[in-house]
Amino acid sequence: MAFEITATRRFAASHQLRLYDGSLEELHGHDWQVKVTVAAENLDAIGVVMDFHELGRLLDAAIGPMQNRRLNDLTALSQANPSAENVALHIGRSLSLPPHVRLVCVEVWETADFSAVYRP
Repeated sequence: MAFEITATRRFAASHQLRLYDGSLEELHGHDWQVKVTVAAENLDAIGVVMDFHELGRLLDAAIGPMQNRRLNDLTALSQANPSAENVALHIGRSLSLPPHVRLVCVEVWETADFSAVYRP
């Protein structure tokens, strides 16, 4: 794709990962950061991939239900381990992009040092 734009947001949430032995780790929280990049081969009628503010609204709608929540309790993540990878997947699948725009990637940071990327 010739053009890309990116939106970044933050939210606070807790989770408990299911470990390899089936046990749950201790409940703990993160100040998550999310970066969504979308692309288009051509610019639209006004010369943009899509409106930055609309991408921000779509991202806000995707992360809103996770704000200040225990991610294990969310229906969308209740069957999947609420890992950074699955949070990125969930956010990516939650975005309703315009037809000419495609998702490039969703990157989710649990901390400043650790992130996971979903590329559809």
